[in-house]
Amino acid sequence: MECDVQLSRDDVPFVFHDADLDRLTSEHGPIANRTAAQLDQVMLRREVAPIPRLSALLTLVAERTPLLIELKAPSRAGVVALCRAVERDLAHYDGPVAVMSFNPQVGAWFASHAPSRVRGLVVTEENARGIRGKTRRNLAFWWARPDFLAYDIRDLPSRFARRARKRGVPVLTWTVRTPPQRLCAEAEADAPIFEIPADGAGPDG
Repeated sequence: MECDVQLSRDDVPFVFHDADLDRLTSEHGPIANRTAAQLDQVMLRREVAPIPRLSALLTLVAERTPLLIELKAPSRAGVVALCRAVERDLAHYDGPVAVMSFNPQVGAWFASHAPSRVRGLVVTEENARGIRGKTRRNLAFWWARPDFLAYDIRDLPSRFARRARKRGVPVLTWTVRTPPQRLCAEAEADAPIFEIPADGAGPDG
């Protein structure tokens, strides 16, 4: 199971994809502007349920299935607070879990402060091709020190991903939605990250 985590104004991690509330709730503005108590009252449009805290999801999962947690940390500001908050919630969770992020500072933080925590670097080559993109990916890899990569399926096959696999770094790939993408994932990655549609159908329809 994969989820995304954003931080409240008072440093409580919530399971939420977007930086803003607008698309998925009837509220508006950045999630980071609300306290945890305020976010507990914000209802998700489709589920008619409040935005869950990460701690609540951990209780629900109860170590029954592996969990991938993507930390949404687009900029330097707040990275440390987000990493600390997630690690605090995970401190007494004994189930299989890994953290990952596009931001290599997240991997660097966990490598230094919680080195036993499995950590990944999320990668897309969109708008970052050519020598500049290659350099950026190599620097991010060096900085994050990831145990695995989570690669954009649209970029596979990729020389960068293939080199990582040759060096023993597993490659996951997101987001696998179609049969052709599933075949690509089987050939170019070690595991797919699927998106299950609202109707419950799998990636094959």
